[in-house]
Amino acid sequence: MSDSYRVQNPATGDILEDFGTATDEQIEDALSAAQSSYSDWAGRPMSERAAIVSKVAALFEERKDELADIIGTEMGKRKAEGIEEAEFCSAIFAYYADNGEKLTKDLDLEVDGAKAVLERRPIGAILGIMPWNFPYYQVARFAAPNLVLGNTILLKHAEICPKSAGAIQSIMDEAGVPKGVYQTIYATHDQISTVIADPRVAGVSLTGSERAGAIIAQQAGKALKKAVLELGGSDPYIILDTDDVKSAAANAWATRMYNTGQACDSNKRLIVMEDVYDEFVAELESLASKMKPGDYDTEDETIYQPLSSRSAAERLADQLDRVKKAGAKIRVGGELADEGAYISPAVVTDIPRGSDVYYEELFGPVAVVYKVSSDEEAIELANDSQFGLGGSVFSKDRERAEKVGSQLEVGMSKVNTHAAEGEGIPFGGVKRSGYGRELGPVGMDEFVNKRLYWVGDEGA
Repeated sequence: MSDSYRVQNPATGDILEDFGTATDEQIEDALSAAQSSYSDWAGRPMSERAAIVSKVAALFEERKDELADIIGTEMGKRKAEGIEEAEFCSAIFAYYADNGEKLTKDLDLEVDGAKAVLERRPIGAILGIMPWNFPYYQVARFAAPNLVLGNTILLKHAEICPKSAGAIQSIMDEAGVPKGVYQTIYATHDQISTVIADPRVAGVSLTGSERAGAIIAQQAGKALKKAVLELGGSDPYIILDTDDVKSAAANAWATRMYNTGQACDSNKRLIVMEDVYDEFVAELESLASKMKPGDYDTEDETIYQPLSSRSAAERLADQLDRVKKAGAKIRVGGELADEGAYISPAVVTDIPRGSDVYYEELFGPVAVVYKVSSDEEAIELANDSQFGLGGSVFSKDRERAEKVGSQLEVGMSKVNTHAAEGEGIPFGGVKRSGYGRELGPVGMDEFVNKRLYWVGDEGA
């Protein structure tokens, strides 16, 4: 991936706007501003910081249509989904503005003859490295708790999302976030390495690929910096039984096609009991065959959007080619367009367990289905993954579904639903899906100095 920041329409491949990259002097200025603004920002009452963050929330809601158009052009997201994303951002900023005081309340510790308190205090400037698939939401869940807490932020966005990054910066500025407290940096990869190593930076949060996570974790570790990593996923989606196979398949398909399949916690592995498997797969094939390429602003759910870039589409096409060579069946779809970043939604079965491609994340509109004959087999297959972000289990028998769900080796286990998310619900995984949590009460507990404040009575 090039270090150049540009808007390139994934539907056509046309470069619409070039933003270039920051100079080393600009990066130094940003680091200096993040440090110099920290004392004032952290020293303000939390209520004052929260009031500013509340204005950020209101502006996300106010500008949701405009924001959706920007990312529709940048990375192809369906406009209705872009509006939902902006609305979710508004809810996230409002949640931390409204609950920051409660979430950072001092904890009195019981000790004899002294006052002992566990405090939650900010730690300094935090670097955020954010991806293109949810250009606003990923930033919101990182920035909101840290701004309310009193940390300052340096935000490096994906190279294909410079305009959405700028839109967020404009919202911060208009809401009254002081200069230097939130800064967008169009940094190169080498400059980011320099920022992580700089002693003025206290921590780093990355949402991205395994490869990027390994690099950032190594650099943060060398610099003795706290890191939060939200990486890939290959979430299981288990159908134990259903009275309506077509409806179950339609729900699974709609979930998989959200954001054209480009979500870390999408249902990438559909694990289906053998007695409903054939009908389930046939319905998926029917749904996939009806899909046609189109623009981001369509409301027709049978129209699919391009992937974020031509390189992303080519990468997925290469994976599907290796899927086929491994012995799997591509029942429908998987065809790369001659131009742009379109790849037709695919249904894949029979990927051999143990093959290299079996353990990879397929980041795009591909539904991979596995047949199982028992709950035990479903659990074993679900857990046979390098990833551990989320997982879902469906059954008419809730107790049965809960028993299976309780055995999933994931950070987020969901029973009889996939849409278990919200501004107050923690997000994160285990295994190679990363470490740390965002959102909810624990999302404000990562880049924090959990300081012990002890007052004794011994005297001088």
